[in-house]
Amino acid sequence: MDKFRTRTDEKDENGWLRPNSVRLTKFGRRLRSTSIDELPELFNILVGAMSIVGPRPLLIQYLKLYNDHQKRRHEVRPGLSGYAQVNGRNAISWEDKFNLDVEYVDNVSFIGDWKIILLTIKKVFVKEGISSNTSVTMEPFRGSKVDS
Repeated sequence: MDKFRTRTDEKDENGWLRPNSVRLTKFGRRLRSTSIDELPELFNILVGAMSIVGPRPLLIQYLKLYNDHQKRRHEVRPGLSGYAQVNGRNAISWEDKFNLDVEYVDNVSFIGDWKIILLTIKKVFVKEGISSNTSVTMEPFRGSKVDS
């Protein structure tokens, strides 16, 4: 997946990546606040790797952490924007995100996709949900406590 780089690879003394708040560059913060960092994904849409609407692609290392319910998000192509993005983006929990992704999978429709596109445009202009309550981006996914 193509994206603009908004964070450094800065690591602590143990070799672990430093928190996002430390690694996010000034330029990266500006890109993320305007959602311009998502523009390279248009190339992914053109080559067929992504669609305009669908669950947002997540890090590969999360694959082994999904429960059966959460894996269902992969039944459709990942998207530039999705149901979870227009219903909270990074301001909602991972559980809520996955539930919204699966709800989208269960209810894919042409009209529904257009609603998500229009709501995405609104979200970009009002800059809602860019950060979680505890992080400048989103906390890493560490798996679920229960198997839904």
